[in-house]
Amino acid sequence: MNPLVHLPPAALDYVAQYFRTLSEPMRLHILSVLADKEMSVGEIAEAVDSSVANVSRHLAQMAQRGLVARSQVGNSVHYRIADPAVHELCDLVCNSIAQRFDQTANARAAFRANRADSKTSKPDHG
Repeated sequence: MNPLVHLPPAALDYVAQYFRTLSEPMRLHILSVLADKEMSVGEIAEAVDSSVANVSRHLAQMAQRGLVARSQVGNSVHYRIADPAVHELCDLVCNSIAQRFDQTANARAAFRANRADSKTSKPDHG
């Protein structure tokens, strides 16, 4: 059963916004470094090799969509994954892409092998 079939347009808009939030490579990188731990903005920025301002902007957008949560720890703000389903979603998508890459690589290898075989089996017209 396709759950999208039963959603009203407003809910579909929210789903689209969720996926748009995940469509930015830097946000995926941030989520990957937060995979199993809570980190400060500075630690995240260092881990993803970006500025604190840029990371803060991305974290704010992800927090708005419920992907990350923040908490005050002393004088700093720490972030963690708020929606564990994001791990499952990323695993599903990454596995699907890996399978397509494998299928493409296998098809290319078969094509190359076929071409190599046809070159070695051509009759010599000389």
